[in-house]
Amino acid sequence: MGSVTPSSSFNVLRDTKPEDTTLPAFMVSTTRGFLPRANPIIRLPAEFDVLESILTRMPIKTLDGTPGLLATSSLGETVLKELPDLTSAIDKYKDNLPLQNALYRDYSFLASAYLLEPCHERFMKGEGYGLGRQTLPAVISLPISRCAELAGFKPFMEYAGSYALFNYQLQDPKNGLQYDNLRLIRAFEHGLDPKSSEAGFVLVHVDMVQNSGPLVDGVVSALDACSGTDRKAFNDGLEKIVSSMTKVNKVMDGMWGKSKPGDYTSFRTFIFGITSQSMFPNGVIYEGVSDEPLSFRGESGANDSMIPLCDNFLQITMPDTPLTSILQDFRSYRPGNHREFLEYVKARSIDLSLKSFALQDPSSAALYLLILNQVRDFRWRHWCFTREYILKKTTHPVATGGSPIVTWLPNQLQAVMQAMVDVWEGSDKALGGECEDVMDKLYVQRETLKKEVDKYCQERKV
Repeated sequence: MGSVTPSSSFNVLRDTKPEDTTLPAFMVSTTRGFLPRANPIIRLPAEFDVLESILTRMPIKTLDGTPGLLATSSLGETVLKELPDLTSAIDKYKDNLPLQNALYRDYSFLASAYLLEPCHERFMKGEGYGLGRQTLPAVISLPISRCAELAGFKPFMEYAGSYALFNYQLQDPKNGLQYDNLRLIRAFEHGLDPKSSEAGFVLVHVDMVQNSGPLVDGVVSALDACSGTDRKAFNDGLEKIVSSMTKVNKVMDGMWGKSKPGDYTSFRTFIFGITSQSMFPNGVIYEGVSDEPLSFRGESGANDSMIPLCDNFLQITMPDTPLTSILQDFRSYRPGNHREFLEYVKARSIDLSLKSFALQDPSSAALYLLILNQVRDFRWRHWCFTREYILKKTTHPVATGGSPIVTWLPNQLQAVMQAMVDVWEGSDKALGGECEDVMDKLYVQRETLKKEVDKYCQERKV
């Protein structure tokens, strides 16, 4: 066992202090997991009424069902005509960090829509994406840079702070985080209709992450138990992780019915990033911010913290490839407190030799393998979504976050599969019938994945 180091504790909240505006909107807790401490702010102060007006009119179909600015390709001209620089108003509220997060969400929606509006127009005509707007005007670039700095994000749309986890509201607060009670705050296409595929795509992610509180609790409990070599408490923590991830995967499977594969590409254009995208070959000039072009990755579910948490806890070894370098780059595109927690778990797990402790006992080893299986299941589902929603619908070779569309997900999925094989084949103890069934399916799925990846690589000459 490793020795206890100064990194042996982390302030994981049990009381999320929802009324405290001096704390960041996102802090890891055992109750809300990786969701924000309190439900997102919906309405901005009066100083931002013009921004609110543009965002309300922006979607292809607005809340009242009429065509919006993106439907008529008039967002860009509207921004330049109507929007003033509201940076001074942002500074007025600089100490209210959840409000800064809401401002960051809203400006990042506007920035993405502004830059990618021409690409969407071409795509809907059946043409290639072509070039996006290569300059972000100062009325967007200055405010988004300021509120992103205050909220702790990069000045471009991110998964947690903007597109997904800070972009939901409750239709009836008394009913809480039930899926049917969730609505979007901002949308690009038809997402203000809760039955639309855009709403389903985003809100299924919110629904998944609401199960992350017990996941965090299980990880922290298992680390503490490993430190004290308390086998029963350790196994209890592992069981909590298995249970939480099983619920996450069950919710994820509901994506098929809530967001149709044929609809995804019609709103996907707006969540592309700048990095590695043909739409922005030289980056984007942020007027008044930088004389040199800037480049940021796009919105991606890879920015979620649940699977990276499991990766770090389990000590899954990723291959030393450029694809893994992209995975590491994605780590910077999540809330600061999430990043710190993931690094803490990684260091603490290694320091405690948690993997070795787990594999010393058959009951712990079985649970460890079952957690690996849940990570595999998540990544397999993600691959299946990519295959059906993207690979069969478009030939664009790069995912929204800037990773290669065919090979990137299999890079991580194959690493998890190999980790499962190593545990199973390296164990001299009986791990039980459930693990045996898991491994029987794993060996078949591994061959299926190889054939599918080879097929798409050949078709696309990757």
